[in-house]
Amino acid sequence: MPISLFELLDAIGTVAFAVSGALTAMNKRLDAFGVFIISFVTAVGGGTLRDMLIGRTPVVWMRDINYVYLILISFLLAILFRRFFDKLRNSLLFFDTVGLGVFTLIGLEKGIDIHLNPIICIALGTMTASFGGVIRDILCNEIPVIFREEIYATVCIAGGVFYFILAYFDLPTNQLYLGTSSFIILFRFLAIRNRWSLPKFKAMS
Repeated sequence: MPISLFELLDAIGTVAFAVSGALTAMNKRLDAFGVFIISFVTAVGGGTLRDMLIGRTPVVWMRDINYVYLILISFLLAILFRRFFDKLRNSLLFFDTVGLGVFTLIGLEKGIDIHLNPIICIALGTMTASFGGVIRDILCNEIPVIFREEIYATVCIAGGVFYFILAYFDLPTNQLYLGTSSFIILFRFLAIRNRWSLPKFKAMS
């Protein structure tokens, strides 16, 4: 049975976040088990939260063992090719951004499948994409990227809005998926390159 574009994007997002988690953990000099755990929770943390919120249990990676295989392979590849990734400037940023773009779409679709309000679907997409990174950063003793100056969750929200704009024009499903993911990835890269950030509030005297 041929794989659908949605399933392919889901696999790409899982691999991207698993590698992102593994690279972060290795940079923190964790042992092999610690690297695997960080890789695993980065890849499935957002999806786990999403499924629990919408009452879809057992959660997705417990129902489909292929997620575990994908994460294990990604973990091993990150270790084997660590020197290669280290030479690539911003390799961690690349994998994190790809995961962000793909998993926002996955979360949106899960909400749409059960006929939730578009605003709730966008919230689910944002949580699916960003919560794994939150867990990763907390376990690695860093301030989660979602709470830093970088535009992170805002990109997911903008991508969710963009999705429904495209859907309004009845685009083919594949164009809708690729357009949304590409928009989020491009927006994220532009935000980092141009150092866009949300305004910060000053402390009250």
